[in-house]
Amino acid sequence: MVRLKNPSDTRGALPKYIQLSELIIREIDAGRLLDAERLPPEREMARSYGVSIGTLRKALAELHDKGLLERVQGSGNYIRKGHNPCGVYAMFRLELPAGGGLPTARVLSMAVMEKPTTLPRFGRSEKATRIRRLRFLNDIAIAVEEIWLDAAVGTLNANAVSDSLYQTYLKQLNLWITRAEDRVSIGSFPNWTPCDFARMDHACGYIERFGWSDEHKPVEFSRIWFDPDRAVYVQRLK
Repeated sequence: MVRLKNPSDTRGALPKYIQLSELIIREIDAGRLLDAERLPPEREMARSYGVSIGTLRKALAELHDKGLLERVQGSGNYIRKGHNPCGVYAMFRLELPAGGGLPTARVLSMAVMEKPTTLPRFGRSEKATRIRRLRFLNDIAIAVEEIWLDAAVGTLNANAVSDSLYQTYLKQLNLWITRAEDRVSIGSFPNWTPCDFARMDHACGYIERFGWSDEHKPVEFSRIWFDPDRAVYVQRLK
């Protein structure tokens, strides 16, 4: 059973019903829940996910509003697979080897600083907010991540950073990342990697990403180092 974060206990956690709807969306995208598949009865689902009936029903309502669920009176709830990704984590490409997984994160550090000369050029400012995080799927640590957000778009409140940075950007800065470009290769974990996650001399998957809003130049640059034994990079073409 996936353990959903309690927003009242964990800074930055999304509401439980959103976490659950996102988990189900990623199960749909991964093919673990199929189009036209009938979901189990609501009480059984709530018990299997460890949530209340009220939380489950709010999650199902969220899926219905996104066009991913059809409710048939007297029959039950049926999956209706959408044509385009529509979840909070639609741009998060890492999944468990078996598919899916609920993304969460733990912030390791966050600071505004001058952009190092080693970074590629992005944005309009000479400064950026740097965020380093440990990433999880279903509570399994799978990657470390470093995000640089151009200071020209604003400064984040460190005490209100959500598991989903794109949701944080939208809420705090009215900034929406509309498109991204990923470059995937092989690398080694950086020297700030928590020692209980991975050794720095281990080879790993490496992703560089540029993110754009409505500006001509990208406003965000990020890089992620992931353990290929725990996660895979997935890009679905439709």
